[in-house]
Amino acid sequence: MANPSKDNLFVLIRSLSKSEKRQFKLYVNRLGDNEDAKFLRLFTLLDKMSQYNEEEILNSKIVTKLQLSNLKAHLYKQILISLRMNPVNQNIRIQIREQLDFATILYQKGLYKQSLKILERTKLIALEHEEKNIAFEIVELEKIIESQYITRSIVGRADELVHEAKELSQQNVIASKLSNLSLQLYSIMLKSGYAKSDLEMQDITTYFKEQLPEYRIEELGFREKLWLYKTHLWHSFLIQDFLSCYKYSSKWVDLFDSNPQMIFLNPVWYLKGNSYLLECLYLIKHKSYMKVVLGKLRQTIELDDFPKNDNLSSLYFLCYYNSMFHLHFLEGDFEGGMYLVDEVLKNIKKNEDRIDEHHIMAFYYKIACLYFGAGNNKKCIEYLKKIIDNRNLTMREDLMCFARVLSLVAHYEAGMDYHLELQLKSTYAFLIKMNELYEVEREMIKFLKNLGSIYPNELKSEFKKLHQRLLTYEEHPYEKRAFLYLDIISWLESKIENKPVALIIQEKAKKLIR
Repeated sequence: MANPSKDNLFVLIRSLSKSEKRQFKLYVNRLGDNEDAKFLRLFTLLDKMSQYNEEEILNSKIVTKLQLSNLKAHLYKQILISLRMNPVNQNIRIQIREQLDFATILYQKGLYKQSLKILERTKLIALEHEEKNIAFEIVELEKIIESQYITRSIVGRADELVHEAKELSQQNVIASKLSNLSLQLYSIMLKSGYAKSDLEMQDITTYFKEQLPEYRIEELGFREKLWLYKTHLWHSFLIQDFLSCYKYSSKWVDLFDSNPQMIFLNPVWYLKGNSYLLECLYLIKHKSYMKVVLGKLRQTIELDDFPKNDNLSSLYFLCYYNSMFHLHFLEGDFEGGMYLVDEVLKNIKKNEDRIDEHHIMAFYYKIACLYFGAGNNKKCIEYLKKIIDNRNLTMREDLMCFARVLSLVAHYEAGMDYHLELQLKSTYAFLIKMNELYEVEREMIKFLKNLGSIYPNELKSEFKKLHQRLLTYEEHPYEKRAFLYLDIISWLESKIENKPVALIIQEKAKKLIR
């Protein structure tokens, strides 16, 4: 039996808006014969379900068990056809594809002149909108037709088409190589996180330089530049060059600002670019510009011309709430950020079919940090446990590791000594297994392990010693990553000065020029 939460047809139907459901019913009822069609009855039944239930479907007598799989596949296809016909989904890319399909049909009917006319017009639109893969397909079909539809201009036309094909092919090859490299670097980031040593940094940089194709920036179009900036961004992230991250995420967003029509054609990449720019600003602690970028992004999204769909809504949710968490962290306003918890959990539930597990776990970590900063250590532990107990999380090892380190500190703060001893053993074993044991983590575990042998009157002195040892790692090229996940320095200062950690961070925030 299908997984209730993962049945593709049920998930698709749940994603439909009221207008899309109404259009689908109009679409299937356009002919009287479809009024009682089995797939429409199945649609109506699934639409009423709060959870997928195959037994209920079979009991309805709409379809037998043997027929169910085929009927579901047919219904799935009909819904997609209906969605494709919806004007809301008719972006320029789909319109170009549609014209290419029309031209192909005319060609197959032998109406070469009509087909070429559509192709020429469509090719210009494709090039104008940087749809060079489709433009290449159009040129290839033009070449086939021209080889059969003989005209007096065939010699000049042949040279022209060969030149267009060659130029588009070269541009597509560069874009493909850059996109491949960007994806590989992103994969490394998800799996292993930042570079952990000089050797890793050298390996990443060598790989980056070897795979980076030769190019002349003045010859690159919008699409090629976009992939180029993405590639440099991921390389910069991996080697922890956050100023360079800011540089290339800014170039990414500036590219859209210089080509505003592309914002509406490629809204996903526009959102992604702004999301990475906001993350980079958080890493370099430029909170004032974060607010400017976030405000500008919100204004753009609210424009009537900006596309509206579920995918973009979920991406904006990720971008906006991650940024809001970061702003509250930079300002030390943990209590003031508590409203985010309910809003994020509600949106996770709403977008559960569109948000991957890694993003959800990252939100849990931010929620845990919010509770930790507010002094609610038990709630902090509760959300960290969701990450630590997740056996399906095969990526983001860095997130798993620091969730365990923060859990240790939260157990100590909550006075859960018995649990702390178990946590210490479990965390140390996990870090050794993951090969993730950094000096910052080693110092923290050593300190917490020795707490039992430290007299109360010596505790503040020991906090000061640990504080001094950790300060030496704050700007270390590899150790500093620990402070991106947990502000251990501020926590130690809160213990030394006997102040809430939130107050310590707030005092630091006031000293930040940015």
